[in-house]
Amino acid sequence: MNEDKFNLSLRKFLKQVGVTSQREIERLVRERKLQTGTLKVKVVVTAGGTDLSHVVEGNIDLG
Repeated sequence: MNEDKFNLSLRKFLKQVGVTSQREIERLVRERKLQTGTLKVKVVVTAGGTDLSHVVEGNIDLG
């Protein structure tokens, strides 16, 4: 495995996940006119052909 190529590809994928997820959450908040409270979020990362199932849960404070 080429470590540099792998790290670059992984970072590119994670950047895409972060940017697109942020856009979708912002869209949801705007469309539903959410202004206060907490939005509970969960991300699940899987990789086809493997047993990877990484879950990250958190809260986003809406102010």
